[in-house]
Formats: sequence, structure tokens, C-alpha cells
Amino acid sequence: MAHIRRHPVDYSKWQVRYIDPTGRERSKTFRRKVDAEKFLIHTEAQKQRAEWINPELSATAFAAFAEPWLATRSHLKPRTFEGYGSLLRVHILPTFGSTRLDRIETMSIETWVAERRATGLSASRTRQAHQVLSQILAAAVKARYIPSNPAVGVKLPRLPRREQLFLEPHEVVGIADAMPDRFRALVYIFAYGALRWGEAVAMRRRRIDVLRGHLEVAESLADVAGIHVFGPTKNYRNRTIVLPGFLRDMLNDHLVNHTAPGLDGLLFTAENGAPLRNSNFNRRVWQPVVAACGLSEDLRMHDLRHTAVALLISQGAHPEAIKRYLGHSSIAVTMDIYGHLFPSDAEDLADKLDALWRDSVTDKRRTKKALASVDEDGRIDEPQGPQGIPEAPSGRFELPTPGLGNRCSIP
Repeated sequence: MAHIRRHPVDYSKWQVRYIDPTGRERSKTFRRKVDAEKFLIHTEAQKQRAEWINPELSATAFAAFAEPWLATRSHLKPRTFEGYGSLLRVHILPTFGSTRLDRIETMSIETWVAERRATGLSASRTRQAHQVLSQILAAAVKARYIPSNPAVGVKLPRLPRREQLFLEPHEVVGIADAMPDRFRALVYIFAYGALRWGEAVAMRRRRIDVLRGHLEVAESLADVAGIHVFGPTKNYRNRTIVLPGFLRDMLNDHLVNHTAPGLDGLLFTAENGAPLRNSNFNRRVWQPVVAACGLSEDLRMHDLRHTAVALLISQGAHPEAIKRYLGHSSIAVTMDIYGHLFPSDAEDLADKLDALWRDSVTDKRRTKKALASVDEDGRIDEPQGPQGIPEAPSGRFELPTPGLGNRCSIP
């Protein structure tokens, strides 16, 4: 049974002895009896609420917990897993690696976030590093190493809103015409098929049905530490794109002249037949073509995907159809990114509100005029003639029916 006693060796101190939830007897020493009493009450309350934390586990160094945790993230995509490891090694372990889990506080995390920004780390990368740190601490909470996650509620830097760039159809044609022949169809696949980079460069011959104009998007290619890794699409869902007629003809010609042989041959490759690498393509092909066309140097290949959405919206495509076309996980994602491109009914609503206000003002004036014609005794204030005789109302005036006075007279 839990109790407090004098320390058997140092009689000036107080010792708390209790049984933990596993049945093991534990003790803790205090200089003051009042502190020992508070600890005992708190510990017994934690045991009752099933919130007791093993003090030996909470004393674990952050690195000793984080490194095994990372090894359990095998379900992540290779590129994501590599990114987690990089963030952990470069930005998290140097600060928290040797710190005990129970001594990592919210204030120390906020200081760490501020230091990341002060060293020039981007807002996006800072938020990613915090996300990994928070996930590790959340796992520590779940494993009963610490009672709560100190990373929750930390104020993070805002992400700058990058302006989306869109091209007109003739500008897409200009870029495609300036491309080497083997990459002309790639431009149109982005601008009219709305594929992501990884999806386009992972496209294989067997996933294309030229006769029906169907393109099955079922694979993605990522560059992980210089190694090409094929895997599922971003949201692990396959989708089928129906291509416009002109692109079917273009792809048919591309399959004959530029696609690797065999059913698994890649649709788009480098001149040596290797898979395309984003960084190399951007530097050697994309940027020179953009400059030659006189377009903004900020224009990215991914902006062709944005262009595809703008073209679909201009043709009256429904948001749900666009969501499926893009392969988004939900309609909320589509509307959050592209909602501002859809036709707005704000002007129509403003006109209706204006008409509503005008009607209400007109009704108020009519009511005010009607009330002004009634005196304090409730009698109608009729306009009087020169001799006090009420004037006839304007407009049509009918003479009394002959004999009506005789029939209505009271004897």
C-alpha cells in the first residue's frame, strides 16, 4: 500500500513508496514532506485514471525513441520516407536528440521553430520538420512514454500563397512547337490530360488505348536520393483519362517513333532511353523553351496541369468531374485549389439584393403616405374645396344611381 516514511538512510528526507500498475514497488525521495504528499496524491490519481507514466520510459532520450520509430514507417512511399529521415537527421536530432522525452516542452519547440526560420529554412520545410517531430511525440504518447504531446498548438509560419500561372491554348501550342519532337506530346499530356509529373513519366505503353483515347493513370515515378522508384499514384487510386481527338493522333505517332518497345516500355524517356529526371528536364529542356517563347521564368511544368483545369472550367466542366480528372482525394481539395476559377454568381446576387432594397424602400414610402392621410381621431383627411366641401377624387367619377337615396333612406 502506498505510504510516506522517513528515508531509512537520510532521516532528514521523506520517501514515498507505492505500487505501479504493473505490480512493481517504486519509491521517490523528497526533501519536504509536503512535496512527498503531493506526489503521492498525484500518482494515485494517475493510477485511478489509467494515466500513469513509467518514469523510466519518460526518461528515454528523444533519439533513442525517434530512430526506431522511423524504422516503423515502412508503409510510407520511398520519397516520403527519405524526406522524413532527412528532416530528422538535419533539423530535429541536432536540437532534441539527447533530450529526455519528458523534458521536451512546448516553449522549447516554439524556440526551435523560430530558430529554423532565422537560419533561412523555408516556411514549408519548417512546417514539415514540425510535422515529423509532432508525429514522433504523438507516438510517444500512444506508447505511454509521456502524458501529452508538447508539439500540439505550436504556432507555425504561414505558407506563402504562390500565384498560379495559366496559359492560353495558343501559348500551349507555342511551347509544344518549341519542344524537341520526343517531348511535344508530353506538353499536351500535361495541358490537356492534367497529369502530374510522376504520373506522366511513369506512363507505359500497355496503359494507353489509342483507339478509344483512354489513358490509365496507375503508376508514379519518384526520384529518391538519385534513384528512380516506381510506385502507386499520390493518393493510391487509379483513374482513366479520356483524351481529345487531336491528342490521340499525336500519341499514336509518338508510340511509333519515340516510345520504348514492349508493353512495359515507358511513353516518355530521355534520349538514351532512361526514365526522365525532373531536375535535368527542367534545366536542359523546359527553362530554355520557356525563355525562347518569352514566357515568365516562374512558369513550371506543373502549371500546365493548372492550365488543364482552367481549360476544363472554361468549357463548363462540373467540379466533381474535374476532381476525378485530376485524381484528387476529395472535392474539397479541388475547390480549395481551383475554386476561384469557377464562374462567380456574386454580381447576380448583388443585383438581387439591390432589387430587394429598392422594393422595401418603395413599400415604406407607400405606407408612410397612407398613414399621413389619417388624422389623430382615425378619420380620413380628405382634401377640402374652397367652401369646405370635400373635393372629388381625381380620376373617373360616377354619378349616384337615381332612386338610390329613396331606397336607402330611414323613415
